[in-house]
Amino acid sequence: MTAPPDLAAFEAARPRLRRLAYRMLGSVTEAEDVVQDAWIRWSQTGGEVEDPTAWLVRTTSRLCIDRLRAAKVRRETYRGPWLPEPLIEDLSEDPLERAEDVSVAFLLALERLSPLERAVFLLHGVFDEDYAAVARALGRSEAAVRQLASRAQAHLKAAKPRFAVDQAAAGRLANAFMAAAAKGDLAGLRDLLAEDAVMITDGGGKRSAALRPLVGATDIVAMIQGLAWRGRAWPISTDGALRYRAVRINGLPGLILEPDDGPMTMAFQPDEAGRLAAIYITRNPEKLAHLSR
Repeated sequence: MTAPPDLAAFEAARPRLRRLAYRMLGSVTEAEDVVQDAWIRWSQTGGEVEDPTAWLVRTTSRLCIDRLRAAKVRRETYRGPWLPEPLIEDLSEDPLERAEDVSVAFLLALERLSPLERAVFLLHGVFDEDYAAVARALGRSEAAVRQLASRAQAHLKAAKPRFAVDQAAAGRLANAFMAAAAKGDLAGLRDLLAEDAVMITDGGGKRSAALRPLVGATDIVAMIQGLAWRGRAWPISTDGALRYRAVRINGLPGLILEPDDGPMTMAFQPDEAGRLAAIYITRNPEKLAHLSR
């Protein structure tokens, strides 16, 4: 008779597996699916594994690599800019993740890596696995793993935030932006934005969204002004209400909004001068399904 799997060992590893899978895939939903797949495979081992954590990390890494390779064509034909599925935390909770390791900018930079480069970088650079352990996990030689790590680090050199975000100050900045947008205060909006600010909106072809990143304060304000001219006072509902809840999104101050056409999220990245350097907006309903769970 096959021995039952060690549930305690799996549950102890689950948070680590979920964090790894989210960084690999940029999707909360897919990360949960991968962890569930890892559990199914774990349950079939009969508990006969010498190092459960290493086995589970190896299995999760390989499942993520398989998904990334299968998703390659889908990503290449994605309509408009792609953003990671927002990682939502209530402001009342202590952060579960280091902000720099789940920032939108960092996850977007990971998209430039091959699946193997991404796995090596995350296992070694974020989860502190030594090269020998990474090599065993990925079924590669240690020399090959070191080469993959070197290539990944070159790509990601400037990806992590250069300074810690003051959450309270950034939250006030986000609220000021929303207040100015609600009033149609274009001059006020312009003052809140860094000169080279970027706004990225991910609608995935499912909901209206800009089909390119908006670069520069002038470009962003012009978009908001254009919506106002067309009678769409974004993102206010037709009854004049501005419904939103403040949350933490990928380590940044953010909002979950409820306009007429369904929920959306906004995450605000400040710069060192206290202005908004980036605004990340997710409108693709497929990336917001986990908000209702």
